[in-house]
Amino acid sequence: MSSPAATLTAPVVEAPAVATPIAPRKALLDSVKPLLVDVALPLATYYALKAAGLGTFGALAWSSVVPAVRTVWGAVRERRLNGLAALMVSVNVVSLLLGLVAGDPRLMLLKDSGVSSIIGLAFLVTALRGRPMLSAGLRPWLTRGEAAKTAAWERLSAGSPAFRRAETRFSAVWGGALLAECAVRAVGAYTVPVETMVWAGTVLMIVTMVLAFLVSGRVGVVPMERMIAAEAGSSER
Repeated sequence: MSSPAATLTAPVVEAPAVATPIAPRKALLDSVKPLLVDVALPLATYYALKAAGLGTFGALAWSSVVPAVRTVWGAVRERRLNGLAALMVSVNVVSLLLGLVAGDPRLMLLKDSGVSSIIGLAFLVTALRGRPMLSAGLRPWLTRGEAAKTAAWERLSAGSPAFRRAETRFSAVWGGALLAECAVRAVGAYTVPVETMVWAGTVLMIVTMVLAFLVSGRVGVVPMERMIAAEAGSSER
């Protein structure tokens, strides 16, 4: 039994500090913030302005303000291109230009093709350049805001060629699908009766989305999920 004096003079051993983990909900919110600000906010602004009675031209113009500012800010301040914000600005500009088309109903049918082609081309080019744009939207859903999975994504994206190929395949599938839909819609606009193409265009879009979802999930999402789970599990052991 130690004496009172020894007890008083014994050094105090402090317990090691335990890092406070980031709340999964906050981590998930941080991951989806670019989607909310660069995509959801402009779309919500557009529909809100339309519902308030503003014309299509004005609604498109005003809804482009936030992504345009973020694009310029990223280019000037951070010396990088904000892909999602730049994409939304490009889509709105194309929509504004196509909105000036009037008279020929077949040209009007090409308006949706113009928007799809811009989005598809952006997805495909960024995928081929090794910086797939859709990864920003895919990451929150695969990591679910979990610290271990988020760290696993970072490690795999930086050092795993197989993971990078899966990322590229995911964006490439969506880019190729949208460009293919654009080509088919453009051909149909001038070879199929206008009345038929009006509803066929909607069917074509739905079929394209379903096929892109299934194929990209098979060649991109599934292998990425497996690699993330394996990497996160190995880091915890």
